Amino acid sequence: MTTEELNTLLTALYVLVDDHLPRTRWLGRPPRLSDSELVCLAVAQVLLGFHSEARWIRFAQAHLRPMFPDLVQRPAYNKRLRAARPQIQEVIRILARHSDLWQDPVWITDSTPVECGRSRDTARRSVLAGWAGYGYCASHSRWFWGLRLHLVCTPAGLPITWALATPKVDEREVLAALIENEPDLVRDRPGLLILADKGYVSAELDRFLDQYGITLLRPSYRNCKPRPGQALLKPIRQLIESVNDTLKGQLGLEQHGGRTIEGVAARISQRILAMTCAIWHNRTTGQPITRSLIAYDS
Repeated sequence: MTTEELNTLLTALYVLVDDHLPRTRWLGRPPRLSDSELVCLAVAQVLLGFHSEARWIRFAQAHLRPMFPDLVQRPAYNKRLRAARPQIQEVIRILARHSDLWQDPVWITDSTPVECGRSRDTARRSVLAGWAGYGYCASHSRWFWGLRLHLVCTPAGLPITWALATPKVDEREVLAALIENEPDLVRDRPGLLILADKGYVSAELDRFLDQYGITLLRPSYRNCKPRPGQALLKPIRQLIESVNDTLKGQLGLEQHGGRTIEGVAARISQRILAMTCAIWHNRTTGQPITRSLIAYDS
């Protein structure tokens, strides 16, 4: 059964989203399940650990009818969820902006593998072929077939911006593209500091970020002179690893189950939304641990 904390979170989320999310214009009769209710269902599914949409809809029909009287069947839920990816991304930004962590002048960036298949037949026949590809995961010392999630967040784990890209794309190019696509994010934070690992070592990237007044702090190679503040970087770098562990261990990032471009993007967005929602609610209610999901997963 859901906990009182989860009910409180979903109620607060519904009120905020219903007030700020633009209304979708429908041709003909609009669906009975609103976009705000769909977003709340998507968050609850992830926080309660349901990777299977069929199992989730059966659970929701049995336990969540009082909160969601107009529940749809699994095919309709799947279709609505994939179509709602722009709305989910908008809600992630709405929640982030309503958090006191939004103006943090320090960002952390990293990428993590999002596996989409393991067999050669999957890699050859999947509709993800051409977008997904083979990449190397240094933390597990193995190759994988799938995508990479490039996440930029605050030290507390609040997502600022993110992107999914083929593993063949350089991390430095993705970071530059994220900043170039949304320059207002940087303009609102003068003196922004970004913490990264050795994968972001690049004189060209340093020059690009300098144009925006951004300082990039990352380790130097052993044959190079240590950068100022490098000694403090190692313990802080563990923060992004813990954020990735939250996404994978508690929110099922690696069990997304997406088989199409739209499906993968929607399910990854769904998990980032759930983490953003938990952080926003914990900060709003004054919880001692900002990224704790324990109160919502039982």
